[in-house]
Amino acid sequence: MSQYWSKIVHELTPYVPGEQPKLQNLVKLNTNENPYGPSPKVIAALQAEAADSLRLYPDPDSSRLKAALAEYHGLQANQVFVGNGSDEVLAHVFQALLKHDLPLLFPDISYSFYPVYCGLYGIHFETVALNAQFEVAIGDYLRPNGGIIFPNPNAPTGIPLPLSEIERLLAHNTQSVVVVDEAYVDFGTESAVALIHRYPNLLVTHTYSKSRSLAGLRVGYALGNAALIEALIRVKDSFNSYPIDRFAEAGAIAALQDEAYFQQTRQQVITSRTSLVSALEALGFEVLPSGANFIFTRHPAYVGEQLAAGLRERAVIVRHFKKPARISDFLRITIGNESQNQALMQAIRALVQA
Repeated sequence: MSQYWSKIVHELTPYVPGEQPKLQNLVKLNTNENPYGPSPKVIAALQAEAADSLRLYPDPDSSRLKAALAEYHGLQANQVFVGNGSDEVLAHVFQALLKHDLPLLFPDISYSFYPVYCGLYGIHFETVALNAQFEVAIGDYLRPNGGIIFPNPNAPTGIPLPLSEIERLLAHNTQSVVVVDEAYVDFGTESAVALIHRYPNLLVTHTYSKSRSLAGLRVGYALGNAALIEALIRVKDSFNSYPIDRFAEAGAIAALQDEAYFQQTRQQVITSRTSLVSALEALGFEVLPSGANFIFTRHPAYVGEQLAAGLRERAVIVRHFKKPARISDFLRITIGNESQNQALMQAIRALVQA
């Protein structure tokens, strides 16, 4: 019954998330979820929130969470915006800050939700090719634009961009907003949050889904100059005045209050990543340098799609991207816990040593 659709619906190509398989006993390394559960303090906070107060609306301003995030990052509460996961935050960013006459710029190999937002909001964009080493080349962005956005570290490559390069971009690009999507920054990449005080056109987005192990709770946020945050709030309040529910706010605050657990689990992921890279390289794999909780890798003697299929036959799920062709032989592999990583390597050895 598509004749009832609005015109824009026919023109959209929706984002396709990583598979969430229903089968049991799979080693699931395809969606960059944290292999370690949330802090026990989060669980306790969620249990305490299951009370009669759920009949009441949550705070529309998420004041307690904004205050906690502001204190954690050394900012003011009016420099913080929160939403249902960083995807919703980014949706508001695209609509409020990135729709201008000049084209929006982002990498040609990057988070595939970016062109979806552009289609949804009618934003003209141009992609900027990664260099031969699959890196974001800041020099290629120093041209007229209506905004710039990129993940750091980039996804799906995992390659981090030095903070000095981000500052070089900000120093030259003063007439439009620069959005640094730091979904994976806590796994070994230097954050750009420290630059917010000096560059009013910088917006940094974060998520609780990765390093805080709360993908199921849906909390994301943006940090930046108060004027940028005000634009996001105006869009949000025209769309949904109550984006963060009581459970999400309570859990997010509790996660910030357990710094020791956060540091312990993020370091476990980093240590496991180092070991996994060494094991893959010993089998002849090329692994791009990663500052994320995943790696991007290929083997010169094997087709990426066939490797992904072979792993699936052995109950290991990883992410494979057929397009663009330049990365079609790569696999994006989430860093798992010790047993998951061992199962992955056992399956890979069975494939490449057969």
